[in-house]
Amino acid sequence: MDAIGSSLCPFDLNQILGKENAMAHGPRFERLAAEAQEKVRDVSAAEAGEIYENGGLLIDVREGDEFAKEHAVGAKHLSRGVLEMKIEAEAPDANQPIVLYCGGGKRSALAAESLGRMGYANVSSLIGGFKAWKEAGFGVE
Repeated sequence: MDAIGSSLCPFDLNQILGKENAMAHGPRFERLAAEAQEKVRDVSAAEAGEIYENGGLLIDVREGDEFAKEHAVGAKHLSRGVLEMKIEAEAPDANQPIVLYCGGGKRSALAAESLGRMGYANVSSLIGGFKAWKEAGFGVE
């Protein structure tokens, strides 16, 4: 950490909260994500792989730096912030199967709910997100 960063933040959240909790989501986000997860179709990593192999789109909705670090082989990148603006260029057919994933499955559920409102009829969210994809042994680049 540089001198500026250390003077602005004299403590390490990872040490105080523990690495897993340092990036914890707020309760409003958790509630919103849980509501979205109840409304959208969830798929396992195996189901997501099958959908992709059969011509479906695999879309990573994480931030650009997350995608650049590593992502599922063949995935398109449309971050959550631009998804609704750019989806029609990637998926002009609103009936094409689409699997969305994020880091753990919450942002992708919100994204899937949004695409459903836009008229996309065959959208699903990867349960467990990119972590589940990797743990299942699917290709990463």
